[in-house]
Amino acid sequence: MIRRLFAGLLIAFTIGAAPHRAHAPKAVASFTLPDLPLLPGSVVPVDVDGLAPPYDIDVLGPGRFSAGEYWVPGDVDGSATVVAAGTNALAMRSVTFAPPPNAQEPFLAVASYDDGVIFHDAAPPFVKHAVLGVGGAPSDVAIDPSGAIAAAATNGTIAAIAKLQPWNVSTYSGVPFTDEVAFDPTTHALYASNRDVNGAGAITRIGADGTIRQRVLGLTAEGIAVDPRRRRIYVANVNDGTISIVDADSLVELRRFNAVPRVFSLALSSDGSRLYAVSNQSITSPFGAAGSALAIDVSHDVPRIVARTRALSFPLGVAVDDLHHHLFVTDEHDDDVYVFDSRTMRPAHAPLTTCRTPWKPLVDGGRLYIPCARSNDVDVIETTSLKRLSGAPFATGGYPLAVAVWHPHSSVVR
Repeated sequence: MIRRLFAGLLIAFTIGAAPHRAHAPKAVASFTLPDLPLLPGSVVPVDVDGLAPPYDIDVLGPGRFSAGEYWVPGDVDGSATVVAAGTNALAMRSVTFAPPPNAQEPFLAVASYDDGVIFHDAAPPFVKHAVLGVGGAPSDVAIDPSGAIAAAATNGTIAAIAKLQPWNVSTYSGVPFTDEVAFDPTTHALYASNRDVNGAGAITRIGADGTIRQRVLGLTAEGIAVDPRRRRIYVANVNDGTISIVDADSLVELRRFNAVPRVFSLALSSDGSRLYAVSNQSITSPFGAAGSALAIDVSHDVPRIVARTRALSFPLGVAVDDLHHHLFVTDEHDDDVYVFDSRTMRPAHAPLTTCRTPWKPLVDGGRLYIPCARSNDVDVIETTSLKRLSGAPFATGGYPLAVAVWHPHSSVVR
């Protein structure tokens, strides 16, 4: 039906100077779609602004619509036109498609809540090229050394894993309300923390063979850290203030221990002996409870808190730099990144001023990446000098929450 309507509109526009009086034009609606070219295999939620239901929606060109989502074929190129028509409005939008990222070149992947996973050059000026839709709003992104990129919908139930060479995107349902994702570099399994599974938090494991397993944990699972040597996964349960230790292969919960109120983000030292956690509390809340970050000795059977920072305004994300013994903690109230000594948890440097609402930081390749949610930027700091890299901060998609880096020279692409 919508194809006939679209054809009719083209005829009307072509005739133009017809001898009869023109009817009042329909209201114009618009699609909420990413502005960047879409990558093959994308799953893009489609909303229409200014068009009240019921309405028909279709795509003129490659792809299909299902349950409000535009599914892009895995071998697509060129462009398409998305059309929606109701009783009093019409929406049209052209979309273009981009080739998959080059597995032989480094790149950045940014989890943009508003758009999907945005792909950038890894060097200044960090040009952005394309977006991978993952069936919802991603709050995290991870890249495995085998050449897999993963993200999941924090507002839905789909996880997506894209293989670089050859490019192939697989989607997995039944992975609800994901907060963070992380690969196990040993087995190449993907782990996702799920905020809500029947009223509790959970962890989901997607094996390299595509099998899915899930384990219910504490309340509202968010932060996640992987210890590939000891075969452990650490999961922060925000709403009961505990951390779960989960067997990486069986998903059996080995232990759950009290940590700190609203334990939100986790980072693990490279040797697996220290777990760092953030208490995501705010001095501006009605309770006036300041946040903090703490170090937990997890080298023995019973975890033990060994150090804690001073009171912090509203800490959120954490990343550890073992080379320089630095712990970086983002603060969404002050738009700062605290720099602590990872051994003592005392300040090691003055806070680094960054862009608005810094979220989940990443230490990778001598750089500290800081996605800033409210300014739609990513800041980049050199970890040795603690100076901003030339070309940073750079613009990315809407509401960026996490960054991952692809290094082709250290990978085994399959």
